[in-house]
Amino acid sequence: MFDDSTILITGGTGSFGRQYVKMLLTRFNPQKIIVFSRDELKQYEMQHEFPDERMRFFIGDVRDRDRLVMAMRGVDYVVHAAALKHVTAAEYNPLECIKTNIHGAQNVIEAALTNEVKKVIGLSTDKAAGPINLYGATKLAADKLFVAANNIAGRHPTRFAAVRYGNVVGSRGSVVPLFKRLIEQGASHLPITDARMTRFWITLPQGVDFVSTSFQRMHGGEMFVPKIPSVRISDLAEAMAPGMATKIVGIRPGEKLHEMMCPRDDSHLTIEFDDHYVIKPSIEFSREKQRYERNKLGESGRYVAEGFEYNSGTNPHFLAIDQIRAFNHLGNC
Repeated sequence: MFDDSTILITGGTGSFGRQYVKMLLTRFNPQKIIVFSRDELKQYEMQHEFPDERMRFFIGDVRDRDRLVMAMRGVDYVVHAAALKHVTAAEYNPLECIKTNIHGAQNVIEAALTNEVKKVIGLSTDKAAGPINLYGATKLAADKLFVAANNIAGRHPTRFAAVRYGNVVGSRGSVVPLFKRLIEQGASHLPITDARMTRFWITLPQGVDFVSTSFQRMHGGEMFVPKIPSVRISDLAEAMAPGMATKIVGIRPGEKLHEMMCPRDDSHLTIEFDDHYVIKPSIEFSREKQRYERNKLGESGRYVAEGFEYNSGTNPHFLAIDQIRAFNHLGNC
């Protein structure tokens, strides 16, 4: 669907953006790919990593609506990946997180409507489901903005959806690079926040593929959630450093023992497909009533049971230690 199209990625110099650009150049023949970010050094490095004449680089901040409007001229599809994501930093700098994650999301929506972009997908996080930290709360607000944007669109052709998944193996926010660095430095132990802690686990290529397919599946207003495995943090430590001692350091501000992607309170809105869930909008859009049990690819789903919750601690699919090693290898960790 991306052949002969122009795609813009906000926060495009991050881990996700780089992988998404690689996917687009490898599998499709886009007319243009626009990387929108505020880091000139990363853009410079990325220009050398992807020396393709179809690449464009815009320095800009999602807090700047006018710059976004300019950047989205002639754009067909937008992936909104820009965000402030560090949980503890957000607790100490709440207003900065709000400006980027909430105001920035609204700016993306307004710029997309102004330019009549075809489809926009925002990247959410498991921390937005039942949030207990500011980062999760801002991402939940951004999710709500993206859903409601389909109603605000009116006669505009633009459609909005969001994708929610868990920890990306090897990304800068993952614990894996920390463990790897400590192991290489000859540390005597690995720090574990809590032995009971679990997390959803997905590789970067899997996340990119899921977002790409969600563009094809979406009607507008959905929250797409992939079915992915969980890991125990204690098992992750053993997988990366067999036999190495661990030290319990306690949960950091805003952390949970287990993450959630489909909250119990949304079970009446949650539809299960073969390899993913969809949380349909809680509001009805003025333009039409949409049946989300069948997506644009013709795949059919069914509503989950009342009280269903998709939680990393109760997930039926946990990775064993050898499987964690294989996952980490796929994530180039």
